[in-house]
Order: sequence, then C-alpha cells, then structure tokens
Amino acid sequence: MAFDLGEKRYLKETGLETRIARIVEPVANDLGYSLVRVKITQENGLTLQIMAEDGNGRFTITDCERLSKEISPVLDVEDPIDREYHLEVSSPGIDRPLVRARDFRTYLGHEAKVELTDLIAGRKRFRGEIVAVDDEAVTIRLPDAPKGTDPDHRLPLQLLGEAKLVMTDALMNMARTDQQEYPIDDDDEIETVELGELDATEETN
Repeated sequence: MAFDLGEKRYLKETGLETRIARIVEPVANDLGYSLVRVKITQENGLTLQIMAEDGNGRFTITDCERLSKEISPVLDVEDPIDREYHLEVSSPGIDRPLVRARDFRTYLGHEAKVELTDLIAGRKRFRGEIVAVDDEAVTIRLPDAPKGTDPDHRLPLQLLGEAKLVMTDALMNMARTDQQEYPIDDDDEIETVELGELDATEETN
C-alpha cells in the first residue's frame, strides 16, 4: 500500500542539509517520490547525497535518473552550496536509514542502531530489535540488557539523531524476496546516479 510521501522525517541534519531538503523535497514529492535523507560529505571534494524512494519504498536506476534531472536545475537556481560539488542521487539501500515512523513499522522484528540527540536512561546509543512503534516513539529491545532490568526502551521520534538498519541474515532474506518480486532494472545492487559539475554519469555501487 502506498504511503504518505510527505510524512515527517526525524533525523539530525546540518543547517545547510535542512535548507537543501526543503528545496528538494517538494520536487521529489511532485514526482511521486519521498525524500529519505540529504547528506553533505567531503568525498570528491564535496558531495551532496540525496536518498529517495517511491510510494512503495523502492527506487530504481530510472527513478534516480528522473529525480536527478528534475532537481539539478532547481539546485542551480537556488544555489545553496557556494562551491563546486558532486550531486549523488540514490536509493536508501538494504541497511537503510530509518527516518520516519513508517520505516520502523516496515522493519518490525529487525535489528537497528539508533542514536539520539539527548540522553534516555543515561545513554544516547541503542542497538537492538524493533519491537513496537507508534506516531510518537519506537521501542528497541536490547539483547545485552543487565539481568533484572527492562530490555525494552521507548525512544521518542523527536529525539532521533540517526537510525539505520543493521545488516543481518533476516534483513538480507527480506531484501532478496523483495528483489525477486520487484526486480530493480535487472540489477540487484544499490542504484546511484552521480552528476558532476558539468557532465552526468551513471554508475552502480
């Protein structure tokens, strides 16, 4: 079932990343895509990474190309980055970032790493099974909780700094089944489209 493309994202971004997300997200939504994450790295001098997915949580190489083509001129006009940079548009990948409540719902029972912006129960980092989620919080069950303590920790979505899936056999099996049912352009690798300052090239990672 298709989901709300504009559902609120929960993650820690820099001011520039937030600004770029506000520029890019409406364009992605108009194309039927949901923005997952905007990240600026120092790779290749400076790289702007944009992750997105379609209304069913998938993103093909064709989708990458389509989104890249539409956001490039918008970024040129808005000019949020004052130096040369590489634009990289990709799918979230198997061990994907978890940025919305629906992401946690989709992967109930799978393992995740979560880092908060503030302390909960004396810690910011949690790694364990996703056992519950609602519109306000996700509950993570820690496998190494001390005896006699509650292994379940309810983490407010508003405090999410960074969260992503942990690569496990169960996650790989889930991805393999999905790939068999919905082939991604005859390529089972993560799709990435990189646009240089002048010339566009396509490659898969």
